[in-house]
Amino acid sequence: MTENFVNQGTAFHADWLDGIRVNKSAVERRTNTLAGRRAVKKEAQVAFMLKAVSCIDLTTLAGDDTPGRVRRLCGKAMHPVRSDVLVAFGAQDMRLTTGAVCVYHEMVEEAVKALGSSGVPVAAVSTGFPAGLAPMETRLEEIRRSVAAGAREIDIVVTRAHVLNGNWQALYDEVKAFKEACGHAHMKTILATGEHGNLTQVGKASMTAMMAGSDFIKTSTGMEGINATLPVSLVMIRQIRDFYERTGIKVGYKPAGGIKTAKQAVLYLSLIKEELGRAWMEPELFRFGASSLLGDLERQLEYHATGGYSVAYRHPMG
Repeated sequence: MTENFVNQGTAFHADWLDGIRVNKSAVERRTNTLAGRRAVKKEAQVAFMLKAVSCIDLTTLAGDDTPGRVRRLCGKAMHPVRSDVLVAFGAQDMRLTTGAVCVYHEMVEEAVKALGSSGVPVAAVSTGFPAGLAPMETRLEEIRRSVAAGAREIDIVVTRAHVLNGNWQALYDEVKAFKEACGHAHMKTILATGEHGNLTQVGKASMTAMMAGSDFIKTSTGMEGINATLPVSLVMIRQIRDFYERTGIKVGYKPAGGIKTAKQAVLYLSLIKEELGRAWMEPELFRFGASSLLGDLERQLEYHATGGYSVAYRHPMG
């Protein structure tokens, strides 16, 4: 990460939440027009796809993860696109890597060791991921241990009941405690937006998490029934914009789960550019939570380089 955007948070302002009202139909109309208005072609499409690669949190969160799998994933993160494809675009000197490698706490040390001095950070999912229902002290201790093991980013999950019950003070206090446990590590707050019931709740949860000190807000664990969507993304990034206008603090955004194609990735980047501006189109402020997305990005980049699509085994994850 070339620049650290740190959110020290603010006091809890209940009045900031009072004015949040989301018109679902208007949000859907706005996002439904995105593909038609923002057709990205040729050189610009390649540039968007290379940018998307640099913003991926390359992730493995499986029960059968092994040190060998994590090492292979780290190798892929350091060299995500084949060198001959990069040469075709004159991009061989850009030192392209993914934004981070995301793993469970148990694999943090292995990932840190494998990534070495590459500059690619390790992100650890924490706080009883994915349900977030472990005892509070257990959740805090997991954060501390992952940071001690070398994780530079912590992806935390909130107690969904606080959102569903509209208990914003409790949500604020919880996220603030997690932020303190993170110390120097950046904190991404997973809101599990598919379980919030409506977009107004998503907006209020987003603002509350940022007031409490979240450096990123993230849609989902990737394991809910509904994960990242463009309407949810629009609501969340408009809260990021509002928070920035109120405080001058830049908070990052991470859609996670369900983003599998280069076409989808370009749409998300286009939305970010329209709503937040060019500054947010960097891994310091934008990430994809994904594992399979990289494979399609590689295939599309090879098509632009050679004129033909390759088979999937030419782009292995390790």
